[in-house]
Amino acid sequence: MSARVDLPQLVYDCFICEINALKPGNVSRYGAGHGMRYEDFVKSAERVTPILCNRELSLGNRILRSVEATFDAVNCNTNLGMLLLMAPIIKVFEQGNSPGNFRDSVKSILTSLDESEANDIFAAIRLAKPAGLGKVAKYDVNAIMDTGGIDVYSAMQAAKERDLIALQYANGYREVVDIGVKCLRVYDNRWNSVEWAGVVCYLTYMANFPDSHIRRKHGNAIAEQIQRKTVPVLKLFDKYNNPDSAVDMLLEFDKELKDSGINPGACADLTAASLLLYQLGAR
Repeated sequence: MSARVDLPQLVYDCFICEINALKPGNVSRYGAGHGMRYEDFVKSAERVTPILCNRELSLGNRILRSVEATFDAVNCNTNLGMLLLMAPIIKVFEQGNSPGNFRDSVKSILTSLDESEANDIFAAIRLAKPAGLGKVAKYDVNAIMDTGGIDVYSAMQAAKERDLIALQYANGYREVVDIGVKCLRVYDNRWNSVEWAGVVCYLTYMANFPDSHIRRKHGNAIAEQIQRKTVPVLKLFDKYNNPDSAVDMLLEFDKELKDSGINPGACADLTAASLLLYQLGAR
């Protein structure tokens, strides 16, 4: 990472860019949703940024302390997925690794997490209580406090088929690098707006994957239905030479999703991670 980069400011700016972007079904400056407001996300970003960038803390402790700070500030889970994805990215660039070697570097960090860090990460997940978490036979986060020798990487491998955040831990952020960052580069160059590029990034994730947050709350059928519905929205949005002209169309989709209680939260988390990695130079 370049010595000229103000990492805390960049991390904060990425949080704000993500929440500013008009992401249908998700909270943004265009509208609240799911019991959360735009201001909750801004306040959360203010509280967690210095924690995420505190080099004296382990990766796991940064995530746990950030979740604690979030609940202290807004008393709800605004950012667990973002924290899980952004903390390893920050760690990679703190170590001075080249953006071109990001996937190898982040895998090295994730596979070397010790039991203490694993306990902190799973404690953070329990505290945040992501909707529809449920129970599983192996590496159940709700029972993790009773199990010794936890391996975060193995636990995420076990969850990768049902959770998009776990999938990034398991495969070295393949989707974030190969889909998210590339999408941001193309549309930022096209429209000269990282924020609008973030909207395309978000919709691209929605159109390519059943969102795991939707899946946990509403089941596979609904998650796949929303994936299919997003495809024509993304194609239509791509035709706009001026993305500002698409606001009404996107808000219509936003209302449809929110009226049904649908929140593509995992795709929003992937978008935030993509924004951070893009802004850090992983082109």
